[in-house]
Amino acid sequence: MAQVTYYTAEGLQKLSDELNELKTKGRADIARQIAEATDKGDLSENAEYDAAKDAQGHLEAKIANLANLIANARVIDESKLDNSKVGILCTVKIKAPTGAEMSYTLVSAKEANVRENKISIDSPIAQGLVGKKVGEIAEVKTPRGMMKFEILDISL
Repeated sequence: MAQVTYYTAEGLQKLSDELNELKTKGRADIARQIAEATDKGDLSENAEYDAAKDAQGHLEAKIANLANLIANARVIDESKLDNSKVGILCTVKIKAPTGAEMSYTLVSAKEANVRENKISIDSPIAQGLVGKKVGEIAEVKTPRGMMKFEILDISL
């Protein structure tokens, strides 16, 4: 049984766009590489042909994996989310023990991007925050040991 994963509409669209790109441009590029290698003669001793066929196998595996991921994806209905406690798609503002304040949006693992302050719902920090309300203290196990974060704000 495949694992169901949850995405924002934007995140699922990015996956669909990537799949479409691989099926069209990716396959066309590989086909061109195979054709060029075939034109060079004897295929039994043609390293370019072997490399192109190998790349084709990797591309097809990636396409199959992405198609399976999309088939088992579910879009999260943001109108039904509760922002009284931390959960997926919530932007949570926290205060670290050092006094530093940070804001993170909790998203699916595939949509996580630290540069955009989007962290995976499966990450240790997110797991420590999930279910907490404003004013509560979340204890999170980090590589530096247990850290306590105060929940300052939760928004969608």
